[in-house]
Amino acid sequence: MTTTPPRVPLGSLPPREHLRLGQITTVLDVVIPVYNEERDLEPCVRRLREHLARTFPYGFRITIADNASTDRTPEVAARLDDALDEVTAVRLEEKGRGRALRAVWSLSDAPVLAYMDVDLSTDLNALLPLVAPLISGHSDLAIGSRLSRSARVVRGPKREFISRAYNLILRGSLAARFSDAQCGFKAIRGEVAARLLPMVEDTGWFFDTELLVLAERAGLRIHEVPVDWIDDPHSTVRLVRTATDDLKGVWRVGRALATGGLPLDRLARPFGDDPRDRELTGVPGGLARQLVGFCVVGGLSTLLYLGLFSFFRLGAGAQLANAAALLLSALANTAANRRLTFGVRGRDRAVRHQAQGLVVFAIGLVLTSGALAALDAAGGTAGHGTELAVLVSANLAATVLRFLLFRAWVFPDRERRDDDLAAPPYPSHDRNGPVDPIGPIDPNDPNDLTRSAR
Repeated sequence: MTTTPPRVPLGSLPPREHLRLGQITTVLDVVIPVYNEERDLEPCVRRLREHLARTFPYGFRITIADNASTDRTPEVAARLDDALDEVTAVRLEEKGRGRALRAVWSLSDAPVLAYMDVDLSTDLNALLPLVAPLISGHSDLAIGSRLSRSARVVRGPKREFISRAYNLILRGSLAARFSDAQCGFKAIRGEVAARLLPMVEDTGWFFDTELLVLAERAGLRIHEVPVDWIDDPHSTVRLVRTATDDLKGVWRVGRALATGGLPLDRLARPFGDDPRDRELTGVPGGLARQLVGFCVVGGLSTLLYLGLFSFFRLGAGAQLANAAALLLSALANTAANRRLTFGVRGRDRAVRHQAQGLVVFAIGLVLTSGALAALDAAGGTAGHGTELAVLVSANLAATVLRFLLFRAWVFPDRERRDDDLAAPPYPSHDRNGPVDPIGPIDPNDPNDLTRSAR
């Protein structure tokens, strides 16, 4: 019997698969972004080409991305393009490492894309371990890490302090779990880059960090490779300006994530790359995550409810105070669960969701009001602490019922899938360059690029 796999929401990524290498001429495209590197460019490219020819078992290409060099770098790049079959030179008229990577990666036909700094500070023996998880289908991105315990790094205390401080800032502000955002040694699968690049706004040194943060928040798998790394004492990176730009980028990305301004759900891989997992039926998706979100929202709304009840109780009876407190906290609870727990965005059907939430509120009101009535019928004058204890118990029962009703009736899985399918497709790129549906970015129109003739 043939089983049809479930339909994947429009714009989302398909399950990862091992690349069909026999059908691909160029598997890996390594980009070297350069600016005024006339001295180091040729020995770097020749060393990298020789290493790949000796150790990499598939077809490869080395792309020199010259972003607005003013020295002899373009001439050196053109000469290498003419002399070496595996080398291509690209000229951009504006500076920016991120701009260069986005332009070249967007045009590349290779299924695995990588980049490294021209100084080759990272030991090239880490290149094959870097791209192997992407070729096999295990991971979506891969990064070299100088901060892994097994990495071996030679650099001065100033750069060591800046690097560790920056990664601590990322962990504290953006909840990043990857260990090294700035190492110039990264790789990404081509289909992931096509979806992710239009969402990355930065065109400079923060490009790497923004790419990784968005990928991680979207649930993509990032593989880390410990590297051997030796600092280049002649590096032209301006540390103070770069650090300032990075902090501005952290603030911008954090604000975008907090406001839900990026459609990261359309980048997520479907659960279960094994075909047997895709044949499973009747398994609720995202239940664990929804339970965690619902409990967090429920705990906060319960505190709000108890605070409002205590406030209203100062000037009203228990039943009236309970109804008013429960109504206000229910409105806040429905709005928070709609966005945070069940992932429903936008204003579409928001009024209907609140109306359904009020029905759920009415059920909770019956439970809590009945508990207060039972307490009153028990005789005697109950203290405020006793009233709160009874209300907490009644709310626990109402909370379980509320979650079930929210999941099955107010925010069903089918409705969230319909929202995804009804949304306009999230374009990636075409042969004319990347398409940005979110906001204005400068992906460098490829018509502005000049490739050296072979």
